[in-house]
Amino acid sequence: MMMVSSQLQDYLVQNAETFIQNWRNRVMISEDDPYKEEVLHNACQMYVLVNQALLHPLNEEEIKHLAFKLASERIEANVNISEFVFNVNIGRSEILHWVSKSGIKWEELQKVIQIINDLFDRFSYWAVRRYTEIKENFLREKQLFINQTHKERLTILGQMSSSFVHEFRNPLTSVIGFTTLLQQEYPDHPYLTIIQHELNQLNYRVTQFLLTSKKEVLNSKVEEISVDQLFKELIDFIFPSLLANDVEIIQSINSEMSIKTRIDEIRQIVINLLMNSIDALQEIDGKRQIEVKAKSLGEFIEITISNNGPMIDEDTIQAIFEPFYTTKELGTGIGLYICKKIVEKQGGTIQCLSERDVTSFILTIPKDTDNHDKEIM
Repeated sequence: MMMVSSQLQDYLVQNAETFIQNWRNRVMISEDDPYKEEVLHNACQMYVLVNQALLHPLNEEEIKHLAFKLASERIEANVNISEFVFNVNIGRSEILHWVSKSGIKWEELQKVIQIINDLFDRFSYWAVRRYTEIKENFLREKQLFINQTHKERLTILGQMSSSFVHEFRNPLTSVIGFTTLLQQEYPDHPYLTIIQHELNQLNYRVTQFLLTSKKEVLNSKVEEISVDQLFKELIDFIFPSLLANDVEIIQSINSEMSIKTRIDEIRQIVINLLMNSIDALQEIDGKRQIEVKAKSLGEFIEITISNNGPMIDEDTIQAIFEPFYTTKELGTGIGLYICKKIVEKQGGTIQCLSERDVTSFILTIPKDTDNHDKEIM
């Protein structure tokens, strides 16, 4: 059953070529678009759909067929969805412009405008939906590939680091042991303290590589320790680095707060975050400050390590815990990845927040690790 007058039908047929040309002059089509010739054909098909919709209601499959075709072509042409939507709406405005000049009665014009808008709305919905689905599938496949590549690299790194570290640690342990004996014999010798500190720092860096393997992460012993005491020990450990880089450290920790955890793993996390803060503060002049806070949150303890170094941009924050991601010239990109791996295994969380004047790493860990341990994949 005809929904509009033959007058409008004849008018649209007679002006089809003019309409298509006007639309072609206004749309955005790249010269590099592999489907630039097909775009004109698609416009003609859409014009046919408009005429059909004015004659009888269209079912969704008729609309989806063209919408899906265009979405696939836009993906292959690597065209942003905004450009596609813009071109579709240019087509809508051109058709409505010509319809308004057809001379049909106002009552019929209102009905025609509603039919055309409904068609374009449905067409845009299905095209954008299909475009998004294809893009999301592509991103999922890409992410799976990246994840698999990371796993393979981590497996190789774990094997290499385990072999290297065990060979390296034997003489290192001997040197540390003899240095300790020398310190006992010559307690006032200043160079021995420096040597001992540098050896401990080297041992810490070596441990980072060991912690890239699952086995090493799971072998730490659970002990109870005062959080305040833990930080005092760690700050003493990194004190030469604080002094050398003119960094002030402020603590706000309840002396009665304790935690039952794998202390070596927590030491690894905190030292990493503190050393990263020291590195970041080297980029600023003036006062350099690190602030350490800890508070109780039910079954968890929240530890915040902040510094007044440069702001970290949002893109970097999104990737900062990924393996092998680093902004340092000589960085390995495994430090924060290991931190996240350990924290999540213990049932906790770690996040980074950065503003213009302060960057914070917020660590939430259970007060009793035994109740929250998870398997690392």
